[in-house]
Amino acid sequence: MYQKGTTLGNGHIENWGDSGLADNSQQTDTSTDVDTDDKNQELMGIIISSYLVMDLQLQHGAIITVDQSKLKTGDQKTLRRLAQNREAARKSRLRKKVTCLLLAYVQQLESSRLRLTRLEQELQKARQQGIFIASGLSGGHGLSVSGNAALAFDMDYAHWLNEHQRLINDLRSGLNSHLGDSELRILVESVMAHYDEVFKLKSIGVKADAFHMLSGMWKTPAERCFMWLGGFRSSELLKILGKHLEPLTDQQLMGICNLQQSSQQAEDALSQGMEALQQALVDTLSSACLGPTACGNVADYMSQMAIAMSKLATLENFLHQADLLRHQTLQQMHRILTTRQAARALLVFSDYNSRLRALSSLWLARPRN
Repeated sequence: MYQKGTTLGNGHIENWGDSGLADNSQQTDTSTDVDTDDKNQELMGIIISSYLVMDLQLQHGAIITVDQSKLKTGDQKTLRRLAQNREAARKSRLRKKVTCLLLAYVQQLESSRLRLTRLEQELQKARQQGIFIASGLSGGHGLSVSGNAALAFDMDYAHWLNEHQRLINDLRSGLNSHLGDSELRILVESVMAHYDEVFKLKSIGVKADAFHMLSGMWKTPAERCFMWLGGFRSSELLKILGKHLEPLTDQQLMGICNLQQSSQQAEDALSQGMEALQQALVDTLSSACLGPTACGNVADYMSQMAIAMSKLATLENFLHQADLLRHQTLQQMHRILTTRQAARALLVFSDYNSRLRALSSLWLARPRN
């Protein structure tokens, strides 16, 4: 039996088994086998080199091209596999980069949130310290309770203002996108209902600290400059809106004029009442021999202070009446105007207040010589 031989380094065939059975195969030309093995070894070397190149690409991200001219046409499957591996490596690097960017963005948001929380805590702490200092100077507990109520109102009003701005933005978007009257009416009603909430908050605040509500310390300096009894003047609001609501029907014009006139009369009456109250307090507090160490006795002093306290209690009533007038003016204006006119009126009023707040910020940030 003839058994397959192995190629030696000199190109001859060495047979194993029975040498006597060998035929004239020793005389066969072996150059073809040698060329085929050499080419196979060369092809394997190229394939191994290609995998090494791919491994370097995956590790270092380097762009290395393979000399594909040495590969036979039948090795297109290997080429496609190499291309797929390169594409997979590119996508993997891209995913890693996007992940790193997202992580950095999330960390930045978290850092900003923590800074905001810390600022709010510092602000609240500063306000509380101011209240405690005032309490220590006065030596009483009542001012501390009043200060805490004022701080609570300021925080509630800040939350109300943020929600109000969101509702105004929705109303503005709805008006600019030409929503139907039914959809726009829902947005207008939401803003009006939100105004109801602030008047409820102010009613609670007046009972807790009437002087805080009268001073308007929860508002910016520019807003306080135009305040009247803890809020805006209804007649001034109607004057501002009258410039931006045209065209109006004759009936609407008459309704706006009557509302403005009645608001002005109510404001005059409340202003006169406040002047009378202030004068009465001045007369009471400036009475002769008021102090307990003066010519009067302690009983007279306490009697006069009781009179002043009873007169001062009227201040809460004036603040309630002023807020009631403002609330009714907004409601009457809503009834007189159409849905789109009411939407424009609410936007105008909100923009006016926003500009007052911006004016305060610019004023406080102005350069000082």
